[in-house]
Amino acid sequence: MPGSSFLRPLVGLVLMGMLAVLVAVSVGSSHVGFSKVLWVFAGGGSELDRTLILDLRLPRVLSAFVVGGLLAVAGALMQVLLRNPLADPYVLGLSGGAAVGALLAMLAGTAGFIVSGSAFAGAMLATLLVFGLAHGSGSWTPSRLLLTGVVVAAGWGALITLILSMTPAARLPGMLYWLMGDLSHSGQPWPGMLVLVLVCLLVLPLGRSLNVLARGSMQAAALGVSVRPLEWLIYLLASVLTATAVTMAGAVGFVGLVVPHMLRLVLGNDQRLILPACALAGGILLVLADTLARNVIAPEQLPVGVITALLGVPTFLYLLYRSR
Repeated sequence: MPGSSFLRPLVGLVLMGMLAVLVAVSVGSSHVGFSKVLWVFAGGGSELDRTLILDLRLPRVLSAFVVGGLLAVAGALMQVLLRNPLADPYVLGLSGGAAVGALLAMLAGTAGFIVSGSAFAGAMLATLLVFGLAHGSGSWTPSRLLLTGVVVAAGWGALITLILSMTPAARLPGMLYWLMGDLSHSGQPWPGMLVLVLVCLLVLPLGRSLNVLARGSMQAAALGVSVRPLEWLIYLLASVLTATAVTMAGAVGFVGLVVPHMLRLVLGNDQRLILPACALAGGILLVLADTLARNVIAPEQLPVGVITALLGVPTFLYLLYRSR
């Protein structure tokens, strides 16, 4: 088990995460002081403060933290699977499948759980479709899987455009917000948090095997790693993480691409440290992005995907410049 050199950055990220949650819960159209928030967390405070903090703000903040963690861990796993540092959770068309499922449900006039369930079903359908086409009659390679995912994603994009062109004007704003990433209707964070914790507990014991696999399948096989079952497991877990995140918040970009890059520059490339650090750092990033989305043009709200794109593009370009 990793020693104190691994625990130190994780403890620091936990403390930063707690601070980010505290700031996000405090800031809003009605500002609440830190002392009042802590008093409410301790069981005190007025009924109005408890409703505002515990019932309205905290579920959304925790949902943002969970979605960010899901996307960052999925991005780290995809980059190991494809041996490509530019891979992200959406590279294989999973968000496109989820978007088609969710938009069809919205077009039918449904809402809430049915939209979320349709998004999850669409993402899993995209997973099976990409894997089936990439596998074909033989085995698949990372490059074949990546190319298949890009082509399937283009097909989903065409279907999304078709659905939007057929949608009545009154329903378009909700659909567009969903496509840009929106946490205002994310619901309870606990199912997503359970998925994130279970996946992290499952992959952490595989950290050494993931480190070897990241160097290439031939080296991994030579060192005794069961390459094909491990690749299938990574693909399945990354798909479930992405599908869960898209179900909760729509398509939120750049989190799964930028966070693993940033952490590798700071912490190295040991997956035993990178994966739990991604779960925490991704959550922190999306909590802060959602806080900006809620307050930049308050009382109106921006889609959180707009903020992550505005933050992610220059950050990623800077990281590429540094790592030349």
